[in-house]
Amino acid sequence: MRKRGSTFMASYVDYSSPGAQFAYDLNDSPLFRKDSNNYVNVLSSKQLNTLAGTSLLDIFLSKGNVVEPHYHPNADELVYCISGIADIALLNLNTNRYQYYRIQPGQVVNLPQGWWHYEIAVTDQTHLLAIFNAPIPEVVFGSDLLRLTPPGVFAYTYCLDETTLQAALSPIRDTVFLGPPAGCSYNPMKGQTAGAQQPAQPSAAGYEPRTNRIRSKGDTGSGQKL
Repeated sequence: MRKRGSTFMASYVDYSSPGAQFAYDLNDSPLFRKDSNNYVNVLSSKQLNTLAGTSLLDIFLSKGNVVEPHYHPNADELVYCISGIADIALLNLNTNRYQYYRIQPGQVVNLPQGWWHYEIAVTDQTHLLAIFNAPIPEVVFGSDLLRLTPPGVFAYTYCLDETTLQAALSPIRDTVFLGPPAGCSYNPMKGQTAGAQQPAQPSAAGYEPRTNRIRSKGDTGSGQKL
């Protein structure tokens, strides 16, 4: 996975060549690591040279951790839940409205190319597989938009107080990828700073009165609705 850049062109691979690679261990390809429970491994044509037009991210999350809001300029993304539970939110570019889905093992959500989205782990040991129809998916992260755009541009465009905005955005110094950042005082996993009010556990359902619960065959819908 890489940030937005030049178009990638896969080179021809001779499948009879001794250098052709057909197997790979994703544990040898870390992309991002927040801690021992929250990390992402990557597989693309950089790791497996016979992989054409497909790539994936192996995502491990503990409860309350977020794959930060982002979009992929060059690829669709299919998110498959292996274990745990995750809330996935996507901004539908045709309706200009957010759609929310809660997925469990065996369930998927499709994220079309260029659609803004994020994922939140509802339980510990949430394991997601993100599959892309590009050899190396490009990504634009929300944290990069916020930290790299001059605060004065935001303030002028949206009629905001620049000083207040700059102070609010100043802690974002690097790409977040998996949030909240480890040192965040407003962190529901570790509690807030002394004397501060404890926030509610983050969830996509917190931004919308109702999420879509994906039903399995034979599900009568009698279970809890979100």
